[in-house]
Amino acid sequence: MDKTQLIDRRDALRATGAIVLASLVPLPAAASPEAMTAAMQKILGTATPKPGRIKLDITPLAENGNSVPVTVTVDSPMTQADHVKTIYLFSPENPAPDVVRFHLTPRAGRARVQTSVRLATTQRVQAIAVMSDGSAWSDSAEVIVTLSACLDAG
Repeated sequence: MDKTQLIDRRDALRATGAIVLASLVPLPAAASPEAMTAAMQKILGTATPKPGRIKLDITPLAENGNSVPVTVTVDSPMTQADHVKTIYLFSPENPAPDVVRFHLTPRAGRARVQTSVRLATTQRVQAIAVMSDGSAWSDSAEVIVTLSACLDAG
């Protein structure tokens, strides 16, 4: 065999070490506040969310971003004429800013949803409720995350 085609042990160890080190470096979240704004515009179109009617209940200090409990409540009679159609949760620093969406009907009885989300880092989380009449309402809260989640973009 030609010596130019052989890899010596040192080169193999260097390559292996580089691969291992590269896999240990966390990648930053891919989203940005601009990506969140674009995601909101895609969903809401020209509607501008107004403050009120919706309450975002999320801890202000999350020790672990892997599981942050969230409750969203909307003031609505949940009748056929006046009900919440969709509740969205946006996170500007996560890889995907449109974190979760809940579709409701008057049969839900009340407009209250609860879940846990992953947060990549400290950020302002925003909840938006779209009503049956097309209006949109919003609330937001700052969450300090001490141990980040969502470190990779994949």
